[in-house]
Amino acid sequence: MADDAPPIDEMQYEKLAQDALRGVIRAALERAAGPGGIPGAHHFYITFKTRAPGVSVPPDVVAKYPDEMTVVLQHQYWDLAVEHDLFSVMLKFGGMPKVLTVPYAAVTRFYDPSVQFLLQFEAPEVVAEPVAELPAPKRTDPAPSGDDGPKVVSLDQFRKK
Repeated sequence: MADDAPPIDEMQYEKLAQDALRGVIRAALERAAGPGGIPGAHHFYITFKTRAPGVSVPPDVVAKYPDEMTVVLQHQYWDLAVEHDLFSVMLKFGGMPKVLTVPYAAVTRFYDPSVQFLLQFEAPEVVAEPVAELPAPKRTDPAPSGDDGPKVVSLDQFRKK
């Protein structure tokens, strides 16, 4: 081995640190899933890769967000289940309840704006599957106002430049 070669991190410390920080997300979600819900003014913006291994999102939602999406857990979420390596939650999209299952490894950002707490992670490898575009349904009733569902927001304003 040459003396000028960089050392090899066989411990994979960066991965270990990322996994440990994902444990912070799990702990926050465990508290949110408890009887008291999310305490005080806290709320969570969770951004994840929709095609990461283990992610389960309804096909119409993946068609709309084929790469990444952000969900907000604040007032309107149901059946939050927190497991060791993933969480699932029911949210409404266009007034229709849908269940999302997200492994912590698929999360790229976790943000609680009430206390300006942000965790960012390396993007996971994604599953390369084409998404069939679903035709837009013909509506005869007025379009929903959007006040009854989650908000998907860009976190660009919070990134360091």
